[in-house]
Amino acid sequence: MTTSKLGLKGRITALSASLAVAALALTGCAPAATEKADFGDLSIQLSWIKNSEFAGQFFAVENGYYTEAGFSSVNLVAGPAATEAEVLSGNALVGIANPISTAPVILNEGAPLKIIGTTYQKNPFTILSLKDGANIETIQDLIGKRIGVQAGPNETLFDALLKANGIDASEVTKVPVQYDPAPLTNGEVDGFLAYVTNESFVVADQGYEVTNLLFADNGLPFVTESFVVTQDSIDNNRAALKAFLKATILGWKDAIADPDGGADLAINNFGKDLGLNAKKEYYQSKTQNEILVQTDETAANGLFTISEAMIAQNLATLEAAGYTITAEQLFDLTLLAEVYAENPDLKG
Repeated sequence: MTTSKLGLKGRITALSASLAVAALALTGCAPAATEKADFGDLSIQLSWIKNSEFAGQFFAVENGYYTEAGFSSVNLVAGPAATEAEVLSGNALVGIANPISTAPVILNEGAPLKIIGTTYQKNPFTILSLKDGANIETIQDLIGKRIGVQAGPNETLFDALLKANGIDASEVTKVPVQYDPAPLTNGEVDGFLAYVTNESFVVADQGYEVTNLLFADNGLPFVTESFVVTQDSIDNNRAALKAFLKATILGWKDAIADPDGGADLAINNFGKDLGLNAKKEYYQSKTQNEILVQTDETAANGLFTISEAMIAQNLATLEAAGYTITAEQLFDLTLLAEVYAENPDLKG
């Protein structure tokens, strides 16, 4: 009886030792639960220069959210650029664009791209004119006018505006311009493709009374400042994309809480060499939060989300502009849904 008990005890001791060794071996193979992720460098292709438009990204860098998420460094690449091409080439993990610039690349080139979230729920594009000049108040007022349009994605947007409203391209004179609205104020063009939160404010601040023909109110309501990634990144770098989304949400929550701070980061840090108009930066940082970034839907569902109704509206806008595409071809919001499911405190 004694021998049997000792034998049993010995076997239990040996088994315990074996399990301990196995546990140590497994610990050596798998990272500890508290071990920090390492996603390497993060490059984000911005859609524009480093101004208040990207206040959320600035806060995410400044407050260390990207570092905490597992990125060793962050490179915010200033635009404008061919965002989709930069993402496809691997130069950027994430690019900032919009459905009307991304959909044609998917449809015409077979590009494996998806939008995984959006900062602006409403696009700020406008045809800017002077009240004492052409005063373009309605879509029909475009006919016979000279409109300054920048090459690249903005040209695609303008062509889509005409098509969505049944205006033949021959009825409008498209004048190549850069992003400085000087051609409008010096009379070279009658209208100028602009942002209502940017160039429109700049011209008004110079003492001109301005008129805005908003795309969102004239047949092209679509989201913008959207996050574009490759399908390969979704399939094989999903954790890094989710880390990017979480960190950027945190940054934008800070930008909403402190719009002046977002403008300060643009003026004094990220865009300090650009000679930014401080008055415009403070205006843009505050106004974009109120009319573009936050809606009742984002209050309920979280920043960057795109509701089914908004997706349907965007697809209808694209179809009116001549691009027939499905939600599955253009959007993948499952990563964002996972981020919010795993971090419910990010909502609100």
